[in-house]
Amino acid sequence: MSAPRRVLEIASNSVASALAAQQGGADRIELFDNLAEGGTTPSQGSIAVARERLQIPLFVLIRPRPGDFLYTALEAEIMLRDIAYCRALGCDGVVIGALDADGGIDMALCRELVSAAGPLGITFHRAFDAARDLPAALEQIVTLGCQRILSSGGQASALAGADVLAALVAQAGDRISLMAGAGITAANAVGVAERSGCTELPASAKTTQPSA
Repeated sequence: MSAPRRVLEIASNSVASALAAQQGGADRIELFDNLAEGGTTPSQGSIAVARERLQIPLFVLIRPRPGDFLYTALEAEIMLRDIAYCRALGCDGVVIGALDADGGIDMALCRELVSAAGPLGITFHRAFDAARDLPAALEQIVTLGCQRILSSGGQASALAGADVLAALVAQAGDRISLMAGAGITAANAVGVAERSGCTELPASAKTTQPSA
């Protein structure tokens, strides 16, 4: 039996980066802003132009601010509006995540976010890695109906967390996909995929470009 095809998602903090990733053979784009802060929701203009110019699937990060993953009612309203905008534009998916004060998944808020997304694909972002109990959090996210979880196995990098990811992949079975995230490079991608069993890999593929 042939090995499953690996999916390469490029995390892009600009439309230019997303277009370059598409040209370079990426399978999917995650668009966001503020890379240095761990990523926040990009501007509406960036989302609109990316949607117009990309032919590959576009997922948009829904995160109103940097910092922790405990959100106020006002921040929840902002996230719901951002999801509605992405849905109206025809984006392929959104990337969400929220925790409660006990370190579990904020099921009430996440259900609202998933419901707002409707037919869009849903990735649960690395708020997962900040959860108190990763196996329990995985089960909660499966219940939400998300298609994938972005995770480094609770470690600083996916390479360091590869063994934890392997256990999570085994737990998940075919119910949800684990996407190994954080520190993925051309040099270690194959090794991370083989050790973890993850078939989806995100990379930021960072380069510095001169200003116009």
